[in-house]
Amino acid sequence: MPKISFRKTPTIPNYYSNQQIDISKWYSSTWQLQNSLKKKEHFEIFFSLSEAEKNIFTSPKKVFNIRTTPYYASLAKDTGEDAIRKILMPSPKELSSDYQEMLDPLGEKVNQKTSRLIHRYSDRVLFLVTDFCSVYCRYCTRKHFTGQEQSLIKDTEFIEAVSYIKSHPGIREVILSGGDPLTLSNSQLEKILFELRSIEHVEIIRIGSRMPVVCPQRVDQELVSILRKFKPVFLMTHFNHPDELTEFAAEKLELFVDHGIPVFNQMVLLNGVNNHESIVQALSRRLLYLRVKPYYMFQCDPSIGTDHLRTSLKNSQEIQRKLWGHLSGLAMPQLSLDIPDGGGKAYYVPSFEIQRVGSSIFYEGWDGIRGEYVNPDQQSMVNPLLNPIYLEEWDELKTSKN
Repeated sequence: MPKISFRKTPTIPNYYSNQQIDISKWYSSTWQLQNSLKKKEHFEIFFSLSEAEKNIFTSPKKVFNIRTTPYYASLAKDTGEDAIRKILMPSPKELSSDYQEMLDPLGEKVNQKTSRLIHRYSDRVLFLVTDFCSVYCRYCTRKHFTGQEQSLIKDTEFIEAVSYIKSHPGIREVILSGGDPLTLSNSQLEKILFELRSIEHVEIIRIGSRMPVVCPQRVDQELVSILRKFKPVFLMTHFNHPDELTEFAAEKLELFVDHGIPVFNQMVLLNGVNNHESIVQALSRRLLYLRVKPYYMFQCDPSIGTDHLRTSLKNSQEIQRKLWGHLSGLAMPQLSLDIPDGGGKAYYVPSFEIQRVGSSIFYEGWDGIRGEYVNPDQQSMVNPLLNPIYLEEWDELKTSKN
């Protein structure tokens, strides 16, 4: 068998076992959400807080919403350098900025078509079905919306969003986000999926969720059966570190793919958390072994309070280049930066080109091997036979925002 190993699932912490909390409650997503850590007293159950950390809970300058599940807190070690602790623990560094901070770094409000719908790219829309997350990651990019405790979308907002999608036939994909769509109940989620799947031109539904990471208890047979019923539904998970990938979480990821639900992972490069090639490869290989495609390796967005967590682009590109050639293309996430103010994604790939001479392009590969590629003449290019149906589809996509 392959030497792939996953982190042992932590046992129920002593605090809860001493409180005689039944093990069945620990494995209940409802219990996890109801017993979320939100106050200083809650965090002191798990962590030895510094004075600066204690003060952040009562700071007159408000920090982004604080919440984490007991399960996710149990994954963190009680040391300031622990990766998971840095993701969930509010830091005094959030109150200052040395470089750049933006409330809406992705420029979503510029592309907001209804109160809950963002239409940035021609063929797809982002549907914010809830503003609630079970864990508020300190690097969250959607601080202008998430954590306002509005939770489920209102009926009027839902009708407005669905009407927009119906009236734009070039929209082929709807991405459910928020907040975290999997914090909704199965009945709420099923209602949303039913309405979207009834729209003829919607081909793909995507669900972005961190629940398999921070509350894998949420994933059960009923949930995956609902998603399968409205196929094709793609699940976009958000593991940032191999320490988050417990045996329990791995089991839940396989439940999705075993039911025909493709799973992709989007990680964010975070300073002092996962910005080393050994960590990225460890996470990517383990995900791929579970049939989860490592999809994006995002540059952290300059949202408010994230300066201390953002890597330099040079640091990120060095990680990517060191992985190149040593890590299967299947396991290689795509390094991407979201252009601030709504410019969309910019992709980064190492350049191996050395020079161009006439029609020849010279390259040096990741391991130093050099080669020449002779480029066909542009004048020899021939247009293929075009099917009017494909041309019509293409035109519909390009003009979907009109």
